Amino acid sequence: MAGISALGIGSGLDLNGLLDQLEGAERQKLVPIVQQKGSYQAKISAYGKLEGALSQFQVAAERLNDRDLYQSVTSKVNGTGITAAAGVEAAVGRYQVEVVQLAQASSVATMGVADKNAELGAGTLTFTFGNNETLAVEIAQGDSSLESIRDAINSKNAGVSASIINDGSGSPHRLVFSSTATGTDAAIENIDFGGVGLMQDDETKLAAQNAQIKVNGINISSQSNRVEGAIQGVTLDVTETGSSSLNVERDNDSIKKAVKGFVDAYNGLRSTMGELSGYGGVPGSAGILLGDNTLRGIESQLRSALSTGVSSGEFNMLSDVGVSMELGGKLKLDEEKLDRVLSDNLHGLADFFAADSKSAGMAGQLSQTLERMLDDRGALSNVTTGLNKSIERLDQRFERMERSIDATIARYRAQFAQMDSLIAGMNSTSSYLTQQFDAMNAQLGRK
Repeated sequence: MAGISALGIGSGLDLNGLLDQLEGAERQKLVPIVQQKGSYQAKISAYGKLEGALSQFQVAAERLNDRDLYQSVTSKVNGTGITAAAGVEAAVGRYQVEVVQLAQASSVATMGVADKNAELGAGTLTFTFGNNETLAVEIAQGDSSLESIRDAINSKNAGVSASIINDGSGSPHRLVFSSTATGTDAAIENIDFGGVGLMQDDETKLAAQNAQIKVNGINISSQSNRVEGAIQGVTLDVTETGSSSLNVERDNDSIKKAVKGFVDAYNGLRSTMGELSGYGGVPGSAGILLGDNTLRGIESQLRSALSTGVSSGEFNMLSDVGVSMELGGKLKLDEEKLDRVLSDNLHGLADFFAADSKSAGMAGQLSQTLERMLDDRGALSNVTTGLNKSIERLDQRFERMERSIDATIARYRAQFAQMDSLIAGMNSTSSYLTQQFDAMNAQLGRK
């Protein structure tokens, strides 16, 4: 910069300003590269937006391609005593459920001891459960206090939990053993203290019991308060005694919601494509992908997939199930027609969207089409990869052009410096000659 600031001192010319103008003119060569790069980046962003809309439509199509959707049921309980959750295997129907008793765990306490830290002696505690299984817990002499025995039992994590309570008597400290599961199979039927200085207090024993319910008058026993299998595909959670009715029916609302989601996702995709490819009639208002071959190819494939339909089943076209194509290219849902199909021919609707083969139904065909578009080697990936490579080449070209411009400006600067020096020398010679002529004229009396 010091060399530039010195330019023009010898000649009196504005060489710095001239050099700046020349550099600005040279840098105009970079403008087309920057504009082209911006255009490519805008297209990559547009393709990303298109990919997002296609992915949302793919999710909606895959939802309809799930056979479990059409087998889903919902359950409703009226009354008290139970909650219910119905799975896909649940049988549609109405059931009367009466809860007679809840399942409970068993427990038993020992006789009290005065000092919970006192050693009670070595031995083997053996628990026998209602299912005839046993649990043996070894107690060592140095670890035979109530607290140590409690910890030894709990560390087994094997069907019994132990805790210490204080009943406020003269020998207040008791161990309470509780089965960790409800029902008679998990019940603590017997305790053999095996030499440990403890005794069982039978008066404190709480017997285990199973849950007892009636479903449509049929007696059902369950080891726990979660009853599975009493009603096909339905899990009942028993909460209190009482009577209730349970209604299990097809979850048509979820199916209808999925179809509506399919329509909305496609219409959102159409809006995105229209925004990216539309022409507003005013210069500069056109979509980034106006006339783009990739976008037109995607539109064509989707239109073909939607209009071709499926070749087998009771329904062949989207319009058969209440979904029609409008003039503008968007889909429209006739909810009343869809409701009739859900009510009268749910199996046919399932076959239309999700045939036995994952790719045979309408939703399956669309999913495959969309997968090809969104694949790593699909149309969108290929075009964005090509644009990124073009941007790399533009960056390289920009760097080369910048180096060339810098070299040109350096050459101009050197030439200006030489010219400045030459003019400065000429000015100095002119001044000297003028002085000599003036002196000569003075001697000759010409002035």
